[in-house]
Amino acid sequence: MTGNYYFAIVGHQDNPLFEMEFSPSNKEPKKEEHRHLNQFIAHAALDLLDESMWTGTNMYLKIVDKFNEWYVSAFVTAGRIRMVCLHDVKNEDGIHKFFVEMYETYIKHSMNPFYEPNTPINSPAFEKKALIYGRKYLTG
Repeated sequence: MTGNYYFAIVGHQDNPLFEMEFSPSNKEPKKEEHRHLNQFIAHAALDLLDESMWTGTNMYLKIVDKFNEWYVSAFVTAGRIRMVCLHDVKNEDGIHKFFVEMYETYIKHSMNPFYEPNTPINSPAFEKKALIYGRKYLTG
């Protein structure tokens, strides 16, 4: 389904480890001011995400919050790293598949002996994989 998406990986101290925006190719990219709003919405949803992760055993928490037209979906890794996706259209199947692929990519990246856990991810390969999976499952 076509829509706008904002994806973030959040660390243990609510610090952003990685973030990326996805929008359909026929739409112009959003301005910088929208990025700050997306960060604010994602950060505000972390408390609800933390509550939801203790109520069940699923890693994929589906939609945990809604702010105006934005839905907030979440995924929690086994190491309690949180993945958050803001989206303006409902696309549960695509978002779930995207989260699973990004989880596998994150695990492979975190196994790198040169990566220090809970630090920002500055890897062109990781960014490229995120872009490929975002196009495949979210905007494609």
